[in-house]
Amino acid sequence: MAGSHPPADTRRVRQALLKKVAGDEEMFALGASVARVVQMASSDDQGTQDLAYYVLSDAGLTQRILRLSNTAQYRTVSGTSVTTISRAISLLGFDNVKATALGMLLVDALANSKHAASVRVELETALCASLVGREMARHTFYQNAEEGSIGALFKNLGPVLVATHEHERYREISQLAAGGKLTLSQASQMILGCTYETLTETVLGEWKIPDAIVRTLAPLPPGELKTPANRNEWLRQVASLSYDVARLLARTDAPAAHPDAKVIAARYGESLNLDADQLTDLFSNVHEQMVAFLQSMDMERQMRVRDPEPVDHDAMPDVLLLATMDAGLPAESGGSYPSGKPKNARDLLLAGVQDVTQMRAAGKARLNELILAVLESLYTSMGFRFATVCLKDAKTGHFRARVSFGEVKARQEQFVFPVESDRDIFHLAMENDADLMIADSTSAKIRELLPAWYRKLMPDAQSFIVLPLVVGKVQVGLFYADRTVVAPEGVPPDETSLIKALKGQVLAALAG
Repeated sequence: MAGSHPPADTRRVRQALLKKVAGDEEMFALGASVARVVQMASSDDQGTQDLAYYVLSDAGLTQRILRLSNTAQYRTVSGTSVTTISRAISLLGFDNVKATALGMLLVDALANSKHAASVRVELETALCASLVGREMARHTFYQNAEEGSIGALFKNLGPVLVATHEHERYREISQLAAGGKLTLSQASQMILGCTYETLTETVLGEWKIPDAIVRTLAPLPPGELKTPANRNEWLRQVASLSYDVARLLARTDAPAAHPDAKVIAARYGESLNLDADQLTDLFSNVHEQMVAFLQSMDMERQMRVRDPEPVDHDAMPDVLLLATMDAGLPAESGGSYPSGKPKNARDLLLAGVQDVTQMRAAGKARLNELILAVLESLYTSMGFRFATVCLKDAKTGHFRARVSFGEVKARQEQFVFPVESDRDIFHLAMENDADLMIADSTSAKIRELLPAWYRKLMPDAQSFIVLPLVVGKVQVGLFYADRTVVAPEGVPPDETSLIKALKGQVLAALAG
């Protein structure tokens, strides 16, 4: 069947991510540990012994399980302290300890990454989803219902791994989805070449997680769900519900009053037999359990971070830090701003991203064709006067404009500058890998950073963007585009994400 094999480009993107995950010794060890815990069965005494032995083999895990057992929620009526793992398993239940151990494994391996704030947000979503699945398992007649809890834990593994290993891509996906026109699945497909769900499924396969659990992550049809016909359908619905509830709890302290609560009730209420009161109780119970869990881990609840932590650009002048993109007026519809920028720039950029993504997915586009398509999309979507791409010429030791759109004349031929840094705006952008939007280049502080050759070549440019092309710390070149008037409307976050996505397609092609 024609659609049974993913496009070559999708495979390459996914393989690059998997190489980072599988090639990391800590991630390999995490996968082995996760698989070992998942495969422990509760059907006999041996399973309990195996779990107790596993927990006891890790002093930190032992301490946390005992601490959780002694929280107010689980403490026995007599108030007697729990001092052994065997008793903790008896008190908490085999499946609860198993799911808790899995969550703690993920936290220990990933929570202290370079981009800890973003990773923590996604980890807490995964942990919270697991608790929702655990609550749902308490109210069903299906056997081994805890698999829903484990599936729910893994439901958010894709965002966790991308936040850890490809943080810039994570930012772009999050900002695209925040624009409201794309789901996380659509945004991740656009940026990564595969959805978060596909990435999760592939990683779990690498970790040798049983197919029964991986199948719980399969996407569901949109809209109101039907009553599950069997255990497998119930597990899929619970994993999906758990993820949606966890996302809601991460956004608000009053989930029952949030509009998304009604959406969740409409989607899952009939199929999982959840009315409004039961859903409110679910929110409350999961919140209490999440507090207890984080206390056992000596962690405070991480507030949802919409915009991941800023890049450290210590070497950049303050005026350029203020000129990095992600600031601007909300999108409007119809006509153009006085600068010439279309008010529907976001929609035009989105169409451009989709076109370029399809070009790469087809596997037939040459690098020059891809660069030309990206440049054209930037030029037409943003209403620039002149747009070009400069690439390094190793023979002459210069960056040189290779192809341009707009009022070209002599601009392309003379848009040349030395590779050796002169601490001007172009070198600073590349050295710091910072996308810049200069809304008013006539300001004194900006003009100080404009090199003489540029002021001579572009005396009438009053606003412009610089998008550096940096691959593995190697400065390959940059995109440049300008206008002859100032552009106070700036570039808002959703447009920024799409521009970064366009540039990202070129970077991926250059790296591949």
